[in-house]
Amino acid sequence: NDRHLRLAAEFDNYRKRHQRDRQVMATRLQTELVASLLDVLDDLQRVEENGADATAEAVVEGVRLVERKFLTVLEGAGLEEIRAAGDPFDPEIMEALMTIPTDDPKKDGIVADVFQRGYRFRDVLVRPARVRVLQYEESE
Repeated sequence: NDRHLRLAAEFDNYRKRHQRDRQVMATRLQTELVASLLDVLDDLQRVEENGADATAEAVVEGVRLVERKFLTVLEGAGLEEIRAAGDPFDPEIMEALMTIPTDDPKKDGIVADVFQRGYRFRDVLVRPARVRVLQYEESE
């Protein structure tokens, strides 16, 4: 009986240690992601600080550069954009907000355009692409 109590205590200690190790690893990964996002934050703050003295075109270009940097950081962490325009509608990763009639039966079910981009994170759907889909209707 004493042996069973010892085994139960060892297992409980193992479980707690494993849980603590997982928490430490999760915190480390989150810290790395936050640290990589600080460069993007710095760039946004520079755009804000210099925006009053810059032309509209320069501000737009600065924001574009920051957006690309931000996407690069997120893609490096495992984020993937769902490409939808021109592809067949896939209800697993897309949400149809509306349809547009087409008289071409080959275009039936094809995504016409994207209202909001969708994203996957390491094969997990974060947000579906919100799209408009072509729907075949015979001409009269």
